[in-house]
Amino acid sequence: MDANIERFLDENHKIKIWPAKNQFKIAVLVYLSEKFETGVFYSEKEVNEIIKRWHTFEDFFLLRRGLIDMQFLKRASDGSKYWKNDSKISNI
Repeated sequence: MDANIERFLDENHKIKIWPAKNQFKIAVLVYLSEKFETGVFYSEKEVNEIIKRWHTFEDFFLLRRGLIDMQFLKRASDGSKYWKNDSKISNI
């Protein structure tokens, strides 16, 4: 785990605060993206459930949008499936 994000996690390693600085937002999104498996397709509902399990401030929309915008998760154009983008994560 990135030591830079520990202050944004609670004792259960769930995201408790959305960082203000972009570099920390990216680090938190990398951490969250690690909760998804490579080669697995997820429905939007499954993505939301995984995100809900790993944060405490009840804004999975913000985190899902961040994962998509930063390309840590890819999404089919019709929104029917999501998958982890390992090539993006390995470049961080």
